Amino acid sequence: MDICGPEDISPPATPPSFFSSTTTNTTATAAAASSSSSSKKPLHAHHLNNSRRRPTSHRQLSENNPAFLNHVFDDDQLDEIRHLKTSFQQLTPQQKQFLLYEIINCCDSSQLTYLNSLIAPRLKIDFLKELPIEVSLHVLSFIDDPKTLARAACVSTFWNSLLRDEATWKSLCMKHQYRRRNSSICGGELLDPPTQRLNFSYREYFKRKYNIAAAWAHGGNVKVVEDGFDEELVTSLQFDEKYIVVGCDNHRIEVFDTQTARKVRTLLGHEGGVWALQFKGGEKHDPERVLVSGGCDRDVRVWDLNTGQLRHVLHGHTSTVRCLKMKDKRTAVTGSRDATMRVWDIERGVLLHVLLGHQASVRCLDICGNMVASGSYDSTARLWDMRTGRCLHVLVGHYSQIYAIAFDGQKVVTGSLDSTIRVFSATTGQCLATLQGHTSLVGQLQLNGNTLVSGGSDGCLRVWDLQSYECTQQVSAHDNSVTCLQFDDRRMVSAGNDGRIKLWDIRQGRLIRNFSKPAKTVWKIQFNDTRAVVLMQRRQQDNPDQNRTVMEVHNFDLEQLHQQQSQQRLLQHRQQQQQLHPSETVPTSSSSASFSSLSSSSVTMMDTDDS
Repeated sequence: MDICGPEDISPPATPPSFFSSTTTNTTATAAAASSSSSSKKPLHAHHLNNSRRRPTSHRQLSENNPAFLNHVFDDDQLDEIRHLKTSFQQLTPQQKQFLLYEIINCCDSSQLTYLNSLIAPRLKIDFLKELPIEVSLHVLSFIDDPKTLARAACVSTFWNSLLRDEATWKSLCMKHQYRRRNSSICGGELLDPPTQRLNFSYREYFKRKYNIAAAWAHGGNVKVVEDGFDEELVTSLQFDEKYIVVGCDNHRIEVFDTQTARKVRTLLGHEGGVWALQFKGGEKHDPERVLVSGGCDRDVRVWDLNTGQLRHVLHGHTSTVRCLKMKDKRTAVTGSRDATMRVWDIERGVLLHVLLGHQASVRCLDICGNMVASGSYDSTARLWDMRTGRCLHVLVGHYSQIYAIAFDGQKVVTGSLDSTIRVFSATTGQCLATLQGHTSLVGQLQLNGNTLVSGGSDGCLRVWDLQSYECTQQVSAHDNSVTCLQFDDRRMVSAGNDGRIKLWDIRQGRLIRNFSKPAKTVWKIQFNDTRAVVLMQRRQQDNPDQNRTVMEVHNFDLEQLHQQQSQQRLLQHRQQQQQLHPSETVPTSSSSASFSSLSSSSVTMMDTDDS
């Protein structure tokens, strides 16, 4: 209760009315105290003046410091103070308030400041410290904003220790839907459970994922490759953590290092444009990579991607190999303009089956398990058993060419020149739904669970829910045809013939940012959690009439990039030292930089995303 307002800078002539009920008792008590103290020696004025001039610490005034007290007070004064303390303890709460009120009104500003320094710390209560640890952690689990957690970690050592608890960060990972997937994040595969992963930390995992998401939103590190190509058209693209593989219409396959964006080698052998390629392998326990390519020379070639060695040349198609998919490192399926499909044993280099049935060019195909779905210019799609080469279903309904297909083992989805999308049952072959909305060719499809994203020549992107067969998002993305499309559970990247590349929030259908500078034509885009590769054609700045194919490699794992750069600088320094002092041994240090503590690093980390 406020007894006196802050505007009262001098004591009032009479006490507030709050104490009217106790005036008689208080007066009696004060009179008694006055009469008892009249016989005692009063405090000397010079002591009071000294106390005003010299700030006194809390420890000096403690009864545990008798030397200082004896220097300031004599014995009678100390007895008087002890008697006043005893009398104060015997007062009622209201009487205590009145006495404190009178004493405070007798203090000057310096004494009030000293009094505040005594009172303020005693009024502070660390509520988390007072609670059981389990309850404190439960309270923190309600905080969704990582910036708030980062600031809370700076409050005290105890709060910092609380926020190092793995359960808090695991809960935050779940809230932000940072799923553990096969990834290089936190230095290794995330397929095993946490208990089987050495040094796995949900806190570090969340920190890196959060920083990667911020880099996606604001832009990461971009390496531009301008001298790896001339004016050739890019037809196909795939990359992993080690290699970027690009197929071109000039008979060449270019291989680049993903980390440095430098060209590793050129695979020569095709006698026509390379129109399709795919590679498998490169996992932690299976480092060998097998690449399969096909094109206008009608041949299918099998390569050892790690060495660049050609393993097999597979003959059989009588026209351009337009599409291909690998089931694994032993089996691949190719589709051709000769209206046939072929199943190959790429390990031995032999033909397994010829799939006959389409009446026109096979434009697209997709594999799931032992089944392959194909789409053709004959307006039909077909579902095949790769083990036997038998056609399981003929999927009819379109009345124009099929340009795109997606297959997940349960549903076959096709996009056609007739501007519709059809969903078929892989079990019965029946058409489950016809999705309408596009006004032109549907040339881009991607299916993930019950989410389907389509891109058309009308420049629109549409997100479909295949449980209700409803369009949940419609985005007018480009001024011309959508040429490239990819999405994951958070974002979507699209490119069009208008030369624009755009990054979207797939959940809200909202444009996040323009992904890159405008180009004349965008050939291909592909991304994973931490990187994106874009191939486009741009006009040369010094000669606008000339076009050049350019590759951009976007890296969003900036923390890992900084570690790699530090390691490279350290390695260069060691080499220089060894050259200067070949007989001396250069001391080594840890190969990986350690992360700073949460109390210091988290604030910097969290402030990278203000959107």
